[in-house]
Amino acid sequence: MADSWKHCLDAWEEYMKVERNMAQNTVVAYMRDLCEFRDCVEKISPGAGPDEATTLMVRSFLAGLGRHRNTASTIARKLASIRGFYRFLNRRKITDINPASSLRIPRYNRPIPSFLTVDEAFRLLDNVKQSDALALRDAALLELLYGGGLRVSEAVGMNMDCVDIERGLVKVRGKGDKERIVPVGPPAVRALGLYIAARKLMLKGRSTEEPDALFLNRNGKRLSARWVQKLMRKKSIQAGTRSIATPHSLRHSCATHLLDGGADLRGIQELLGHVSLSTTQRYTHVSIDGLMAVYDKAHPLAHRKSQDKGGTGNDTGEADDE
Repeated sequence: MADSWKHCLDAWEEYMKVERNMAQNTVVAYMRDLCEFRDCVEKISPGAGPDEATTLMVRSFLAGLGRHRNTASTIARKLASIRGFYRFLNRRKITDINPASSLRIPRYNRPIPSFLTVDEAFRLLDNVKQSDALALRDAALLELLYGGGLRVSEAVGMNMDCVDIERGLVKVRGKGDKERIVPVGPPAVRALGLYIAARKLMLKGRSTEEPDALFLNRNGKRLSARWVQKLMRKKSIQAGTRSIATPHSLRHSCATHLLDGGADLRGIQELLGHVSLSTTQRYTHVSIDGLMAVYDKAHPLAHRKSQDKGGTGNDTGEADDE
C-alpha cells in the first residue's frame, strides 16, 4: 500500500507541475499537506492506501491540526489540498472516493493587506539616494515594485529584454509561469533608464554568471528576494513609515492607490496578475476603511455623532437648532 501512496502522489505532483503549471512553492505546499495526511492515515490504519482513507480519518487529521494551533486559513488550505488530490484521482479513475468532499472548509477572515499611504510611499522612494550604480539599482527596483505592482519574485526574475523603456512597458513572468505586460509610470521608466545605463558601466570588463539578469548585486549575480526584503526594511526605517514596509506592501499600496484614484477592479486585476477577481476585491475593503477614517476625522456630522454617543448632546431631549 505504501507504493500506492507513492504512485498517486508522484502522478499528482507531475499533474500540478506539467498540466496545471503551478508555481513551485504551491506544488511544494500541496505535496507537504498530502504527505502529512498520508502519515495520519497510516498511523490510524497501518498499510492503508489512498483508496482506503475515510471521512473520519480526514476529520481526525483536521482535529490534530487544530490541537497544534494551526490557523483557520492553514486548515482550510490543507483540506483543499486533500479535496484536490482526490478529485484528480477520481478523474484518472484511480479511485471513486473523496473522503473530504462532504466536509466544509472552515470560515476565516482574510487579513486586509497592509499598505503605505501615498505620502509614505513617496517618502520611501525619495529616501533612495541615486549616487552610484548600486543606488540607482535600488531606486529602479523600488520604483518598479510600486509603479507596476510587481511581486518581488517577478521583479528579481526579470531579464534585460523584459524592459521596453520607450513604451514604458515591462514583461513579467508571474505565478504559474504566466506572462503579462505591465505598464509603468514615468518615474519608474526614468529610474530604469538611469540604472540600465549605469549597469553597463558597472559590468564593463567584468564577467557575470547571469549576464541577462536585470537586477544584479555587486558580485554580478541576480538579486534574491530575501535581499530585497532586507533593503525594504532598511529604507522603511529610514523613511519613518508607520510599520516596516515589505516588497508585498508596496504591491498592495500600488493597488490601493490605483483604486482610490478611480481605477476599476478589472484593470487592477490584469495589472497585478490575479487569476480571480475575488483576490483583487480585497482592496475594496482597504479603501472603504480609509474612507471611513477620513469621514470620522473630517466630517462635522461624524463629530456630532460621536458627541451624541458620549452623552454630550442636548440634555433636554429637544431637537438642536439648525
